[in-house]
Amino acid sequence: MNWRNILVIGLLAFAAPLFAQEEEAEEKSPWSGKVKLGYLSLTGNTESETLNTGFEINYTLELWEHQAKAAAIQSTESKITTAEAYDVGWKSARNVTEQDFVFGRLDWRKDRFSSVEEQFAQTVGYGRRLISNDKHSLNGEIGVGARQSDLADGSDETDTIYTGRLTYAWQISETASLGQTLLHEVGDSNNFTESVTDIRARLVGGLALLVSYTVRRNSDVLPGTKNTDTRTAISLEYAF
Repeated sequence: MNWRNILVIGLLAFAAPLFAQEEEAEEKSPWSGKVKLGYLSLTGNTESETLNTGFEINYTLELWEHQAKAAAIQSTESKITTAEAYDVGWKSARNVTEQDFVFGRLDWRKDRFSSVEEQFAQTVGYGRRLISNDKHSLNGEIGVGARQSDLADGSDETDTIYTGRLTYAWQISETASLGQTLLHEVGDSNNFTESVTDIRARLVGGLALLVSYTVRRNSDVLPGTKNTDTRTAISLEYAF
């Protein structure tokens, strides 16, 4: 049994007791979160495995909101790794008014098969809830900070960065929703852009089918490498 099988079994074991939980009837907990898992294995003329997994934990109390998240993806073909990437993030925000907030954010990204193998960004800034109703929500953020990058050729870069982020959610129906996040980081040596589009279809309780499409672009890359990467993922997600 390889590490992928162990990880799949472990995540399912972690999620199993969550499926059995009843919906809260009294006080709303300050904790919420999501766990997702997608796995595809092909055998025969072509042997390949693809695993994508992640989690998000939120804690909201009075004026403060905290969020921790992580994600990983790996693909192998004929036992050779063809994709391997990790993301870890932390955000703390304090509400100033019902619409306005200030925040601090840490974002770490690693991609073994990218010209920019690793990036670590630290930003602080201001955000505003531009739209907030039962069907639609739209948040905007602007920030400033620093970013350290390690390139595939062994060199490194340190930038002052300016960031802009839009996060949109549309509750299409009781069981379906659409999400869109757009991030743009402007630095002296490189501009980083990320677009994430996801569609959720609730199956039962907190369990949903999630389809996501991610586009990442670095404006300046090493010769012989592409500056744009895309990912399409299908996962099961449990929200609690």
